[in-house]
Amino acid sequence: MTNTVLTRTRVNEQATTEINASKGALTALGVASALVGLWAVACFVGGIVASGGPIALARAWISAVTGV
Repeated sequence: MTNTVLTRTRVNEQATTEINASKGALTALGVASALVGLWAVACFVGGIVASGGPIALARAWISAVTGV
């Protein structure tokens, strides 16, 4: 009599390229948003300095928005 043995093997593979691509994209987006935020702060500070202070900037902004 012959005995037949069936065996199953599983192959577990992980795609590290997808994980690395996701981390790279997340890093790139984080750096880009940080640069945009720094640019916005620099523009705001430049506006305050050019207008003569925060109150003068607020007056100029309201004047520009209302057209008065």
